[in-house]
Amino acid sequence: MAQITPADRRKLAALSRLAYCNPFSPERIAAEQDVLGAQFVADNGIAWSRSREEEDIERPNVTRITLVATELVHKFRTSPASQAMSSEMLGQYWDVVTYVLLYRHVATLKREEPIRPAVLSKTWLAFREEYDLLCDVPHLESVGIQSAAHLFACLCQVRRAFVNIYDFILGESAASVRLRRSVWESIFTNDLRRYRRTLYSRLGALPTLVTGPSGTGKELVARAIGLSQYVPFDESRKRFAASEASLFQALNLSALSATLIESELFGHRKGSFTGAVADRKGWLELCQPHGAIFLDEIGELEMALQVKLLRVVQQRTYSALGESTERTFAGKLIGATNRDLDAEMRAGRFRADLYYRLCADRVQTPHLREQLDDCPEDLEAFTLHISRRLAGDDAELLCRQAVDWIESHLGHDYPWPGNIRELEQCVSSILIRGEYLPATTNAALPRARPSWLDEIHAAELNADEVLQKYCTWIYFRTGSYEAAAKHLGLDRRTVKSRIDQAMLDGLKSAAGVVSNDS
Repeated sequence: MAQITPADRRKLAALSRLAYCNPFSPERIAAEQDVLGAQFVADNGIAWSRSREEEDIERPNVTRITLVATELVHKFRTSPASQAMSSEMLGQYWDVVTYVLLYRHVATLKREEPIRPAVLSKTWLAFREEYDLLCDVPHLESVGIQSAAHLFACLCQVRRAFVNIYDFILGESAASVRLRRSVWESIFTNDLRRYRRTLYSRLGALPTLVTGPSGTGKELVARAIGLSQYVPFDESRKRFAASEASLFQALNLSALSATLIESELFGHRKGSFTGAVADRKGWLELCQPHGAIFLDEIGELEMALQVKLLRVVQQRTYSALGESTERTFAGKLIGATNRDLDAEMRAGRFRADLYYRLCADRVQTPHLREQLDDCPEDLEAFTLHISRRLAGDDAELLCRQAVDWIESHLGHDYPWPGNIRELEQCVSSILIRGEYLPATTNAALPRARPSWLDEIHAAELNADEVLQKYCTWIYFRTGSYEAAAKHLGLDRRTVKSRIDQAMLDGLKSAAGVVSNDS
């Protein structure tokens, strides 16, 4: 039998730390380096992200770590030292066992949804067999290990959460890294051990508020969170308590009247209002106990409905329209808004008590300009992702065409006021018409005669001031220094140096354009 060495103990401790790292944090990369040492293969970026060339191929470091972890737990299990492992070492051993079970049985499942029953059954049986083998260590139960079925459910949740975050939230900028890390914590908190012990059955009661500018992917964040909730596994039936397809429902509040919102959300009984010819279940009632409801544009909600929603958030109860019976909401509530709720509260349009209940967990989505300023290469990654949805097998060609057009006509510093949604519109327009016309070149332009033209007519400006005013005007119209320079026949740096910031701010204010420092 193999003897446990001090190096093995250090390796076990390093693997234990790695097993509970947020996979989307820079700390995860540091933990991998700690485990592998000279065998570590450097990746691009500061944390895990989906690259442009993404394929369903496991990262080399993960493959190596899984082999190291598997060999180590079997060595500890069969060693005479296993008879007298300390409580600390038993805890570390259990941590590494969970890592091995995750990567040997659960993480290898393909991303197809839902997992086919035959595949799930086969996976569970293999998982259970190795679980029983690795847990056959004296006194392991003293460190509070979880049952096989619960651990299987937790690790399948980890897989779903990883896939949803990895697939829905792209980009390698620091802002994208922060967003993925934040979404992971919304699902599991920053303490995965505690989540697995007790919080898995409680965290769904805490709402999540997603805030950020319009067009920044708030629904994708909500979808990643909603589809990644804990779902118990029934060992006897070899199936989960709910299907993945039923875990998430979205409701856009800005698209509905107050009456329709109330009916859609809470349900109604026959005769409760004109047109209610039959009973109708609302989304709160239809939501799976382990699912989530997404209320988009929650900042648009009228005061009377805010009161009813507060009751759901605070007491987890509600009543349908025309009914006095109290019902219990068992799912998770996710809200999103691009409004400044602090300002809305000060104006008396949003209840402070509801706001503070909603923002117990808050996720902020970044502006596209912020992401591109930090990582310009993300433009191609985002464009390729959009192109794949639009053009299928022709995505690579469309992506190259769109990126070339953007760089030559809008330039690297185009502010993208519409964020990702505008980029989608841009790529679609290039696909159809071969070009894109930003909103600032037409509808956003002030309709009144520019005052600087009157100053020229009155001969009040010198040549340098005329150039400055004209450069600023063209920059405002085109939206980027490159496009303005091309139009004016000047160098980009010359255009940038001639911008009259006060005039530019005035033009943006008059046009209703959000100011950018780009």
